[in-house]
Amino acid sequence: MNRKKTYCFTAIVGQEDMKTALILNVINPGLGGVLIRGEKGTAKSTAVRALAELLPLRRQVKGCRFGCDPDDAAHLCDECRARLERGEILEAEEQPMRVIDLPVSATEDRVVGTLDIEHAIKTGEKKFETGILAGANRNILYVDEVNLLDDHVVDVLLDSAAMGVNTVEREGVSYSHPAAFILVGTMNPEEGDLRPQLIDRFGLSVTVAGEHEVERRVEVLENRLKYENDPEAFFQEYEPKQAELRARISEACARLPKVTYSRAVMELIAKICIQLEVDGHRADIVMLKTAVTLAAYHGKDQVEKEEILQAARLALPHRMRRRPFEDAQFDFSRIEELLRE
Repeated sequence: MNRKKTYCFTAIVGQEDMKTALILNVINPGLGGVLIRGEKGTAKSTAVRALAELLPLRRQVKGCRFGCDPDDAAHLCDECRARLERGEILEAEEQPMRVIDLPVSATEDRVVGTLDIEHAIKTGEKKFETGILAGANRNILYVDEVNLLDDHVVDVLLDSAAMGVNTVEREGVSYSHPAAFILVGTMNPEEGDLRPQLIDRFGLSVTVAGEHEVERRVEVLENRLKYENDPEAFFQEYEPKQAELRARISEACARLPKVTYSRAVMELIAKICIQLEVDGHRADIVMLKTAVTLAAYHGKDQVEKEEILQAARLALPHRMRRRPFEDAQFDFSRIEELLRE
């Protein structure tokens, strides 16, 4: 049965920073996700779902409730590992990457899952009811209006995103399972902001707005009407671009482990973070990882100044210090001066 297609990622007009940030997280899930801030109606949700539609099918263990990768023995769940120890062969199937929605009303138990303590006491076996994070493993976890979530739930999400593991502890009993997902949070700042400590833990951040040029807005209208009036013709028109981007992403994934960087690159990143008075060291680490991923995406084997500047645009604005009731202003001229030195 064919999947119902949503939209073509390459048909989205503008929003280049948002599209790049999403693509980079697919190439390198270790970047820590992306926070998309901006007004409604700017293709935030469309871009996330269209990206999943764009990606090729991937292998996973048939019947595994965590969607384990059969070729990655180091990150199998306990159930798949136990099957291997019993001498079973893990049958594989191909499935698309999915977008898992996390509703604002979700409780912590609904997110992380629950342990049946009574069953554990009676039988000595752990009985785990999966939550949203189980389904999110190796998929995209999409949280609309993330700023309206309970801070504790956001903490849990960010911990799992950083560790790639979800651990549930109740009454001295614990259970862990893989939860290596790409976290995408969207929010309208007018409805309230996240605590700075939480914003900082998103790897990348972008701000989106509607198009203000007549030609661009007309292009948005034309594409949307083409999609609604004749979806098949719309998909056929954009398939060459979709295939080109799909191949580029696959090539970048293969190139990523080979990309190198010099000590001078690390020193430059450190200088930029010091100049912009960014707190802590997370910004330096994410900026370097982003620059490496950008190099892979650009088809390069080594990080250059172009990647450093673009990485700064994606990894630093949400980490700059702000006074109360003041928006942080990101001054690219200071970065450009450092790059010229």
